[in-house]
Amino acid sequence: MTTDVSSAPYGTRFPGGLARVPKYYRVKQQVLDIAQALKPGSRMPAERLLAVRLDTSRTTVRQALQELVGEGRLDRIQGKGTFIAPPKLFRTLQLTSHTEDMQAQGLEPASRVLDIDHIEADGRLSRLLDIDVGESVLRIERLRLASGEPMAIETTHLSALRFPGLRESLTRHRSLYSVLAEVYGVHLAEAEEGIETSLATPYQAALLATEVGVPVMLLSRHSLDAEGRPVEWVRSVYRGSRYKFVVTLMPTAD
Repeated sequence: MTTDVSSAPYGTRFPGGLARVPKYYRVKQQVLDIAQALKPGSRMPAERLLAVRLDTSRTTVRQALQELVGEGRLDRIQGKGTFIAPPKLFRTLQLTSHTEDMQAQGLEPASRVLDIDHIEADGRLSRLLDIDVGESVLRIERLRLASGEPMAIETTHLSALRFPGLRESLTRHRSLYSVLAEVYGVHLAEAEEGIETSLATPYQAALLATEVGVPVMLLSRHSLDAEGRPVEWVRSVYRGSRYKFVVTLMPTAD
């Protein structure tokens, strides 16, 4: 009988002796030791220097670095190099805004509008927003920032017929949810949110100041108002290395 040791720490003992661990994994532990001795934001030594220091190939070092980037321990910035990642930000899985989440962590929230335009509802948007196929939908794409650092690309869809003048109102207000509440009297009451994993496209990597192919989190949120009417459908792309998601679980009766 064989033992699966792919996820075991280096040096873990199994029946029959010391488990065999791939070379890159041992190098990964050594690279992690180097990283943990540095402060967040510090630049890691170049691949060439690490390969010499650890007496291994650059290919092995590169694989180790890629895994540590994927785990959020390192942060690779396009055109600049690999850095020690700061502590991850948390995002609560509840009906809060980007502004509220960032302020709760002592950070300055900001948004940059990338695109805002009207599109025609296809079958999917028709179902999600409870509107007719072909009806006008306001599509808002924004880059979400925390104290100047890009965090997520958020694309929101709302019924243009239900929210006339929303495009103009957003130029005068900081928060979309504030506009919905103050201008249209609409308050979000519940939402369903889904989470998937993916790899950054060239477009996403450029906006999020990371590299093509690094892990990202895809979130979709379908929000309803107090009457159960659909308000928005949002698709967000988060930097996987900078976020962790937190949810509060409540006990249920037996």
